[in-house]
Amino acid sequence: MTSTTAIGNKKGQTFELKACHYLQQRGLKLLQRNYRSRYGEIDLIMQEADSLVFIEVRYRRSNRFGSGAESVNQHKQDRLIATAAHYLQNQRCSMTHASRFDVISIGPQQGIDQGAEEILWIKDAFQA
Repeated sequence: MTSTTAIGNKKGQTFELKACHYLQQRGLKLLQRNYRSRYGEIDLIMQEADSLVFIEVRYRRSNRFGSGAESVNQHKQDRLIATAAHYLQNQRCSMTHASRFDVISIGPQQGIDQGAEEILWIKDAFQA
């Protein structure tokens, strides 16, 4: 029997992979998936030109209670910032490269093609 957490993790990985492919098609290079620290997890760490991009992927089956992007509240942002700092320290990344926080929100497409998913890429979604 599969646990609810395992089902949720599998679904989350599916949408993270979808987001990763979407971003790669737009020129970003994957550096790491699911980077974990004691502060939290960053879904995708990618590079765009000279910028390091920390990406949170959010999926919503319905926008009834808000979009995935709207669920990245201040608490989640603080955890992402702390995890990114941990990554930068452990990777000994050059501080000369810019970094930013993006959010990929995947949810139901509005309009004609009901049941299809829409990907919304919010660059520089919040500041550290």
